Amino acid sequence: MTTPIKPIISILLITAALSGCGGADKPAAGAKPGSAMPPPEVDVINVIPGKATLTQDLPGRLQAYRTAQVRARVEGVVEKRLFKEGSDVKAGESLFQIDPHIYKTAAASAKADLDVARQNVERYKPLLEIKAISQQEFDLAEAKAKQAEDASTRAAEDLAYTTVPASISGRIGRALVTEGALVGKGDATLMATIEQLDPIYVNFTQSGSDILRLEQAFRAGTLIHAGSAKVELLLEDGSVYPLPGKIFFTDMAVDPGTGSVSLRAEFPNPKRELLPGMFVRIRFPEALAENVIRVPQRAVQIEPQGQFVMVVGPDDKVVPTPVKTGDMVGDDFIINEGLKGGERVIVNGLQKARPGSQVKPVPLSVDNATEFSATAKP
Repeated sequence: MTTPIKPIISILLITAALSGCGGADKPAAGAKPGSAMPPPEVDVINVIPGKATLTQDLPGRLQAYRTAQVRARVEGVVEKRLFKEGSDVKAGESLFQIDPHIYKTAAASAKADLDVARQNVERYKPLLEIKAISQQEFDLAEAKAKQAEDASTRAAEDLAYTTVPASISGRIGRALVTEGALVGKGDATLMATIEQLDPIYVNFTQSGSDILRLEQAFRAGTLIHAGSAKVELLLEDGSVYPLPGKIFFTDMAVDPGTGSVSLRAEFPNPKRELLPGMFVRIRFPEALAENVIRVPQRAVQIEPQGQFVMVVGPDDKVVPTPVKTGDMVGDDFIINEGLKGGERVIVNGLQKARPGSQVKPVPLSVDNATEFSATAKP
């Protein structure tokens, strides 16, 4: 049922009458006395029913693709930091130098013990063959050699851990310890954190009721599956990130606490412009709709009585027309009620378009009609 237009028109006509008092009949500066003012120009679009991909914008937060904590695996005093904070590091790259002196000594001692144990085994082999020693003595020598080998391996690993390595490639944050700090005493001290930023994740949620509504529309045939997993990312300033992403993960259950489903998208981030923790918005295609009318969001106005658009009638006079909006298509509204197609809707110049006044409609230029529905084929 169409919303009554009279209350809207009455309010707008009163506003126009009051704004015209005390000067509306005076000619503009430079105009000849007695000459009429030309009607103001307004940008209009001719709404045409057509196909549209319904989209939804949802808030999300960026998360690193991988995160690794750099921890001290051996005890010692930090001698040197080997990286620049906030720089990119590669897996295996040395990040800190822990005082290695005691570990070099321990590794050399363990290596010497191993050499002796192996020599004993080699010396015992011919003695075992001639029964000069028992099998038990030979087995004991071999066991000691194995223990010495394990001890030498551990000592070599401890020495290697004194140059604390990066476990993954990525961007490293600030150092959490300084030169002279004692690390690794009793626990594996956290020294820094590395985050892999390319690609990068966006975590967001979608209402379970929205998903149910879409599934019902698909079954009824009023909507068609979009068939695309590509999504857009909108930054905090409203601009669109130039590289598209894709839906990477969808939870299989609705969270009973929030009534929503968790989703994750993945975006390339070669320039490291996107940083973990940033709030963004995800715009993704939900479904395809046919024979729909869409208008730019800025063309729809709101009053206490409801939503309406300004339409230029056949006599080039402005007529406020109540509408009801539905889903979003990018920056456009789907019009569920109020427009049938063929109407000339004012997009720019609304401040000059008073109800009942005459205007000069000008087709909206291509520069101002970014991805607008007037280009859609019916």
